[in-house]
Amino acid sequence: MLIKDIKYCQEIIANDNTILREILKPDEPRINIRYSLAHATLKPGQISLPHRLTSSEVYYIFEGQGLMFIDTEKSVVSPGQLVYIPPNSIQRIKNTGNSDLKFLCIVDPPWCAENEEIL
Repeated sequence: MLIKDIKYCQEIIANDNTILREILKPDEPRINIRYSLAHATLKPGQISLPHRLTSSEVYYIFEGQGLMFIDTEKSVVSPGQLVYIPPNSIQRIKNTGNSDLKFLCIVDPPWCAENEEIL
């Protein structure tokens, strides 16, 4: 059994300027997965940098309010919602609330630097 506590996952500033904690990735010992999973946070008023991945990505919003941009589309997002981001789409998310916007990022195939372009 593998149980991870988010508070022990290293906090980094991702290439798109979100605060990120990588939770799971394929090269973890004792697990066999083909995706990566991260916990992301954006402070009030912040927006991630426009970027594109060659992988598909899913955001699961669990705290806060935001505005999601994918290519030419935009939509309000809130807790309990899931956003599918197709491969090669230009994406960014803005925190429109007064508290942290927190969401999970699931990338399949797993995230790697070579597959991300910051615009």
